[in-house]
Amino acid sequence: MDHDSREARWERRTDGPLTAASLLFLATYAVRVLAEPSLSEPGRITCDVAMLAAWAVFAVDYGVRWRYSGQRLRFVRTHPLDTLVLILPLLRPLRFVKAYERVKRRRGQPRLPLYGRVIFYSGTSALLLGFASALAVYHQERGAPGANIRTFGDALWWACSTLSTVGYGDATPVTPMGRVIAAVMMAGGLALLGAVTGSFSSWLLQVFSREDDERPPGGTPGA
Repeated sequence: MDHDSREARWERRTDGPLTAASLLFLATYAVRVLAEPSLSEPGRITCDVAMLAAWAVFAVDYGVRWRYSGQRLRFVRTHPLDTLVLILPLLRPLRFVKAYERVKRRRGQPRLPLYGRVIFYSGTSALLLGFASALAVYHQERGAPGANIRTFGDALWWACSTLSTVGYGDATPVTPMGRVIAAVMMAGGLALLGAVTGSFSSWLLQVFSREDDERPPGGTPGA
C-alpha cells in the first residue's frame, strides 16, 4: 500500500467533515466580529471554543496527511497552501484551487462534469474568501486612527472591488495586519478567478473539439 493512495483516501473521507469545520469556523468568527459590542462573556467563550475546535480538526488533518505522505519536513515545502490554511483557517477556500490542478492532470476520461464542478467550487470559494476577508479586515480596521473602513458594509465593498480587480481605492486598509490580509486576498482571489476562467476556457475548447470529432468526414456546417 503506497503513501499516496493512503493520503488520497484520507482526503476523500475527510472532505465533508473539513467542510463542516470550515463553515463552523467562519460562522463563529462572523458572530465574534459582528456581534462583539453586544456579545456576552459566555457568548465570547462559546465562539472561541468553537473556533478552537474547528482549528483542531484542521491540525489533525494536516498531521495525518503529513504522516501518510512520508515526506517528513519536505511536506511543509511541497504543501505550502495546506500549511497556510493551517495557520489562517479563514483561507481554507483556497484549497479548492487544488481541484483545478487535479482536473488538468486527468487523462483519457471525459472532463466536462469535472470542469463544471471546478467552476462551481472555485466561484463559491471566491465568494467565501471575499466574505472571510471582509470580516478579517473589518475586525482590524474598525476604530483604527485614519481608517476609512468603518462598517462591515465598507469592508464588503472593499472585498468586492478587490476580488474583481477593479480597486477603486475609496476604501483601503491602513493597519499593518489589514494590509497583510489584503495582500493575501488579492493573491488568493487571482488564483481562484484564474481557476474559474481557465476551467471555463478548457470546457469550451473541449466542447468545440467534440463537435469537430462528431462531424461526418467531408461534411459542411448546416449540410
